[in-house]
Amino acid sequence: MGDEERRYAVTVGGRAYELIPSPGEVVLPVHGSKIHHDAGCTHLTDSHRLPRHPDPDGLLWRRLLDAEDAAGYALSIGLRNQRGRPLTGVCSCALRPVAETHAEALPYWPVDDALRVFDRARHAADVEAAEREVEAIRAAFPWEEWPTLPLERYALGQPGSPGQVYSHALEFGSKALGSITGGTAKKHFVYRQNHGAWWHDKKYGDVTEAWEQVRAGLVAAVTAARAGRVGDIDDIPSVRSGITVVAKTLRVYAPEATLPVYSDSYTRHYLDRLSPGSAAKLQPFARKELLKALVDDDPRFEGWPPQLVRHFLDWWAPARRTAARTVRIGASETRGDWLYFTAERVAAVDMDRVGDLRGYADQDEFTSACTVAYADTGLSGNKLTARAAELWSLLDLRVGDRVIATHGKNEVLGLGRVVGNGYAWLPHLATERPPWHAVEVDWDERYAGRLDKPVDDWGEGLVTEVPAPLWRKIRGLAAARDSGTLQEAADEAADEVEIPPLDADLQRIDDALERRGQAVLFGPPGTGKTFHALRYAVRRLGELSEDLPDVDPLAEPGSKEFAATVEALTDSGRLTLVTFHPSYGYEDFVEGLRPVKGGAGLSLEPTAGVFKRVCETAAGDPGQLHLVIVDELNRGNLPRVLGELITILEKDKRGLPVTLPLTGETFRVPPNVRLLGTMNTADRSVRMLDSAVRRRFAFIELLPDSKPLGNNRVDQLHLGNFLDELNRRIRTHLDREKQIGHAFFLPEGEAVSTTTEFAAIIRGEILPLLQEYAYDDYGLLAAFLGEDLVDPVAHTLRDVTDETLVIRLYEELQVGAGAE
Repeated sequence: MGDEERRYAVTVGGRAYELIPSPGEVVLPVHGSKIHHDAGCTHLTDSHRLPRHPDPDGLLWRRLLDAEDAAGYALSIGLRNQRGRPLTGVCSCALRPVAETHAEALPYWPVDDALRVFDRARHAADVEAAEREVEAIRAAFPWEEWPTLPLERYALGQPGSPGQVYSHALEFGSKALGSITGGTAKKHFVYRQNHGAWWHDKKYGDVTEAWEQVRAGLVAAVTAARAGRVGDIDDIPSVRSGITVVAKTLRVYAPEATLPVYSDSYTRHYLDRLSPGSAAKLQPFARKELLKALVDDDPRFEGWPPQLVRHFLDWWAPARRTAARTVRIGASETRGDWLYFTAERVAAVDMDRVGDLRGYADQDEFTSACTVAYADTGLSGNKLTARAAELWSLLDLRVGDRVIATHGKNEVLGLGRVVGNGYAWLPHLATERPPWHAVEVDWDERYAGRLDKPVDDWGEGLVTEVPAPLWRKIRGLAAARDSGTLQEAADEAADEVEIPPLDADLQRIDDALERRGQAVLFGPPGTGKTFHALRYAVRRLGELSEDLPDVDPLAEPGSKEFAATVEALTDSGRLTLVTFHPSYGYEDFVEGLRPVKGGAGLSLEPTAGVFKRVCETAAGDPGQLHLVIVDELNRGNLPRVLGELITILEKDKRGLPVTLPLTGETFRVPPNVRLLGTMNTADRSVRMLDSAVRRRFAFIELLPDSKPLGNNRVDQLHLGNFLDELNRRIRTHLDREKQIGHAFFLPEGEAVSTTTEFAAIIRGEILPLLQEYAYDDYGLLAAFLGEDLVDPVAHTLRDVTDETLVIRLYEELQVGAGAE
């Protein structure tokens, strides 16, 4: 295969790319800030006249991406566009974003090429720091003491100095050795909970028995590793549930036995890159043994410290979807929070009654503790659950994640990058202020400024996700300050390689589609099923479609850019929108006979249906995802519509041939086709679907969520409280599938604000739906809305003005429900 035909998979910024190597030189554009490998790239003009820059080993793209100061590096080697500005990025004609299924089918970027570029010196200090941490842990917890090590020297959650506890040293005191933070303390097998009770595997009678078994298991694991029998650790039952803790313990006490790759998912990932298929049937520690053997047998890594090998693997083949998260934490001006944040280099939250988050076994236990701790504050129900979830999310923040500090609803105080060990509980500050839940950050005040519009959830949330479009605006504050104009800032932001990670809702959809190939968004009416499906299409397909004009993967729903992106993706054939209905059939979806006008009049000829056409297009473009969104999926007769596709839709059967009965043609569903359906459960429950169909789809439930309504009101009526109480009554008298979705009160994405608009929604959309649910049982309808609006005796709705309607709903569902 010639150089011009080589293609490799590579991961950059958590995303999958197809690398098209340069032919020994790169093309320098007139405008823009990216190097090009293809002189015929559609992003170039007058490409035959453009100058070139030598790239003899084809690795300039990687050196550019790795440079700590990309602009400085580019200028130092004369890498400029025709306006003299440095080239700091890489065009899609060199790094083409592709679907993960396509990336998995390509050979990964060669180790030999990577080793030519990898900067060992950059990691020397980390390698030395790791060895110092190993020695410190060994000195504090000598190996010969382990057979009789007391529980008080091992377990988290005890009073006193955490530095004298092994689990604390392993998780929080050895950053250079690699992180095992995140999740809960359960991975340590036994620990003391926040309320003082011990947690351990319930198969043990008490904590003493649990600790004796765990300690014996850890000693046996290290002993086996030192004897070259790492794979035997898989057969030690007492430590099976704590792979990362055991693996990091081996790094300390048996450093030559394994690499410092602690999680099993990362071990599998690196094995798949170095030796595809070798990890599939092995147990976790057998995989770690194989990974170490592969590296030991490779002369290219001879003499490398284990920690340096880990740094190389993580740089060469990072796990995908590792782009930084961006969250927002509010700072109170009256308490001087921002001065404290910058002085102490932290971002912190003062929900202090619940103590250290790491003292809880899981989020459910933590939420229950919040319910007790804040019972006297009026914080309860959905609000308390949401507040607890926000606080719990601090445990998931990692080094490199972004924290935006804000004041009010539209003021940005600064941007922080998470450093250190992530989450920390700071009770020692109680003399100055309440204890804090905190993360250590480095602050950058260049991002300070005011947004043009307030952000509703900044008024109430503790820790809230910052969606990609909002992050782009915040990033523009600093870019505008540096470049001088908002237009240049927008151009600079649009030209960056980095695309933020999917938000939680879209990530759930993406995971389901990657896992099964097809998924269904289901839930009550008004929960945003079609909205989320289109958001996913714009975001996921958009980031893979740099070759298309008018595509903006970060466009906000409801904007003209969002509509233009949907249209561009549809015109390209990468997005297909259909709606099922009772008369929709196999002929429409797969193939059927259609009348065609000819010389002798009309004749019936076989014609490809929607899905068959999509599959034919996708087969010719394997690097690109093709998404079919089927609205109202359950309104069609699915077994009839899908026919024989019911078999080859399955992920592991993609690409297998099936013979179509009409034409006798061989047909395949390519692996880069995804099917995303929406289903209204008020019409038909998931349980009513054909079982064979149900087994082949992943199902994602979308329920009403009052959070998007923020703190918005119509007169005195708080929209979120109104919706929560109405749905509580519907769940009590009917079921969860007939609740009312929040989208009813968000016309065009904005919360309804006027009495007239709100009353129109209630009369024209909510009341007819409730009447349908109640089957004209006006007693039930009155239970939903109150007898001041419903006359259960006369079986009528009372005739009231818009203002009176709002007042009576306020009195019934807010004041009457005790919500203020």
